[in-house]
Amino acid sequence: MTVVASYNIRKAIGADRRRRPERTLEVLREVDADIVALQEADRRFGARAGVISPHMLDEHSDYKAVPFDVRMHSMGWHGNAILVRKRAEILHREIIHLPSLEPRGAVMAEVRLDGHALRVVGMHLDLSGLWRRRQAHAVIAHVEACDRKLPTVLMGDLNEWSRMNGCLHDFAHHFSFAHCGKSFHARRPIATLDRIMVSDQFRIAEAGTHLSAAARHASDHLPVWARLRRA
Repeated sequence: MTVVASYNIRKAIGADRRRRPERTLEVLREVDADIVALQEADRRFGARAGVISPHMLDEHSDYKAVPFDVRMHSMGWHGNAILVRKRAEILHREIIHLPSLEPRGAVMAEVRLDGHALRVVGMHLDLSGLWRRRQAHAVIAHVEACDRKLPTVLMGDLNEWSRMNGCLHDFAHHFSFAHCGKSFHARRPIATLDRIMVSDQFRIAEAGTHLSAAARHASDHLPVWARLRRA
C-alpha cells in the first residue's frame, strides 16, 4: 500500500495571515503520506526560496524534497514540489514546461519506495479554463512520451471548479480519479480543486480530504490523500 497526498500550502500562510511553516509540517505529519505533491511551496518574489527550509524539513519530518535544481534556494519549480520519505530512492526527476500566460509548470519524479518504482507528477494549473486544458494535454503528452512505463500518480491543484468538464474530462481519458472530496476553502470547503489521478497500474483503495483543526488554519486548501494498491 502506498499513501500519496497533494497539498496547496499557500506559501505556509495560514488563516491568521501569518507565515508559519512549522504549522504546515504539523499537517503533513498528520496526513503521514509516503509521497506528497506541494503547490505554492516557494516564495513568489526575490530568490523564490522554499518556505520550508531544508533544515526544518530534515529535523522535523520524515521527508526529503526531490531536488529539481532550478533555483538555488527553491524547493521546486513554479512553486510545485515533491516530498518523499527519506528512505525512498529518487531514480529520475525533471521539470515540465507548461503553456501559459502566467508562470506555470509541473514537476515529475520517478521514485523507488519499499522496492517498487512509480512515477509522480505534481502540478498547479491555470485559472483560465482554456489554458488549463492546454496544460493538461502537455502533462499527458509528457507522461506518455516517457521511455519507462511506470505506475503513475498525477496530483495537484487543478483550479477546476466543474465536476467533470474542462481539463478533468481530458485527464479522465487516461487516468482514474480518486474521490477525495471538497478541499477549498479550508475553513468551509465548497470546491473540489485538489485532485489525485492514477494510471491503470494502480487501484484506489481509499481516498479523502484531511480535515483537522491544524489543517483548517494552516492554508486556504485542505490536503487530499489516497491509498493505492498495485493492480
